[in-house]
Amino acid sequence: MKILMVLTSHDQLGDTGKKTGFWVEEFAAPYYVFADAGYDITLASPKGDQPPIDPASTTEDSQTESTRRFNSDEELKKKLAHTKKLEHVKASDFDAVFYPGGHGPLWDLANDLNSIALIQDFYAEKKPMAFVCHAPGVLKNAMDHERPIVRGKNVTGFANSEEEAVGLSEVVPFQVQDVLNQLGANYSKAEDWAPYVMVDHHLITGQNPASSEKAAQALVDKLQEAAT
Repeated sequence: MKILMVLTSHDQLGDTGKKTGFWVEEFAAPYYVFADAGYDITLASPKGDQPPIDPASTTEDSQTESTRRFNSDEELKKKLAHTKKLEHVKASDFDAVFYPGGHGPLWDLANDLNSIALIQDFYAEKKPMAFVCHAPGVLKNAMDHERPIVRGKNVTGFANSEEEAVGLSEVVPFQVQDVLNQLGANYSKAEDWAPYVMVDHHLITGQNPASSEKAAQALVDKLQEAAT
C-alpha cells in the first residue's frame, strides 16, 4: 500500500512577521501510524524539498510521544528535507492521501492548482483521503462536477473557537469552520482540543492536533476494508 502525505511550503504567518508551516504532531503521528503498519510513504509539497515547520509546534508544550520520536529520527528528517514537488505526483500512483495541518496550508494548498487537481483525482478514484486540523481548509476549491466535494458531507476541522484561542482569527485568510459551512458541509466539532474525527465514505477529517493519530488510523481502517 502506498500513501502520499502532502505538506505545506508556506512559512509566513500573514503580515505578523512570524513564521508558520506544518504542525509537527499532525505529520509525525500519522507518519508513524502508516510506517508501523508497513505502508510505503511518499512526502510531497508545492515547492519540494524541506517544508517549513511551524515553530509553535516545536515548543515543550506541544511535544507528544510521536514528536519526540520524530525529534530523534534522523532518517525521517532526511526524507522530509527532500519532499517531491507536488506537480510530479499523481493520485493513480497511490492508495490514499493524508494532509497534515498547521496554518501554512490555508495560504498555499487551499489555492494550489496541483493540490486541487490531486484531491479531485483521489475523490474521483474513490480512494481514502484524510485532512487534519487546518488541512480540511484545503478542500475549499476542490470540486466534483462543479459541486464542492464537501457539500453534504459530515466533516470537522479546526474550530473557530480554537482559532480564537490561539489569537489568529484575524490573521488567517479564512477560518476552516466558516468555509466548510459556507460550502454546505455538515460541520461538527467536539470540545476544543479534544480528539475528534469524522468519516464520511472515503473522506476523513480531524478537528485538531489531538485528532491526528485517530484520523490516520481511520485511513488505515479504510485501506484494510478495501483490501478484504
